[in-house]
Amino acid sequence: MVTVYKPNLGDTVEDADTGRIGKVMGCEGPYVQVRPVGGGREWDARPENLRPVTDADALSSAVAVANARSRGEWL
Repeated sequence: MVTVYKPNLGDTVEDADTGRIGKVMGCEGPYVQVRPVGGGREWDARPENLRPVTDADALSSAVAVANARSRGEWL
């Protein structure tokens, strides 16, 4: 039997469908709303495609966002 990960509000997760990392913002119907770590537009993810990320993965994503902003790539 496979245990399905059930994300909680505020969890940092990776969406296996898109490869994106974000924070869980809520649930609507069968989807989980996830917002990119650095902010931006939320996307709908299927819960079965989400996995928790390690603190190191979350930090790496946040640093990548900060670096992109410093280069003027993020508004």
